[in-house]
Amino acid sequence: MTKPTSNLLDSGPTGDTDPDTDTRDRKWWLWLAVPAASGIGLGLAWWLLAPGGLNVISGNPALADPTASAGRLPRDLVLAGLLLLSGCFTAVLLDSKVRKPGHGIRTFLAVLGGTAGALVAWQVGLLAAQWWGPASNGSEGFTLRAATALLLWPGATALVTFLLTLFSLMGKQPEAPPLAP
Repeated sequence: MTKPTSNLLDSGPTGDTDPDTDTRDRKWWLWLAVPAASGIGLGLAWWLLAPGGLNVISGNPALADPTASAGRLPRDLVLAGLLLLSGCFTAVLLDSKVRKPGHGIRTFLAVLGGTAGALVAWQVGLLAAQWWGPASNGSEGFTLRAATALLLWPGATALVTFLLTLFSLMGKQPEAPPLAP
């Protein structure tokens, strides 16, 4: 049997081609590095938007104090919302390449990169609070109380990727069985 023309374009290198010219294998590490590096921007955004940081969202002076107990839940929810949005965005980017080989490894690397990105965002937010925020003592300053919020980025990436793949397979017509000779 011969392959359809569209699958020939997506197949791996053959014996007579140079494997160094295969472009899809060279960029696999981006699914790990880009989410991890984007954690820097998310950490800064968390500090800018959250109560106890610059408090740009509410502007309420009562929530500007990082030691105020009223600002703990909104602070955690701001980071949770940013991580959830990032996970959904990563999954949509993954879904645009669902038809190409290597979808499983890209998904795994994106989930792993999302985990690293969430940890980076958390630490960058804490570092920004130490550098630019008011001085505080230990656990009473700009902190994350709900550490499970860090699982939202990889969890959202995995769940939304699964759902988008499931929906795309449900809309696909079943392949006809091969005709017997």
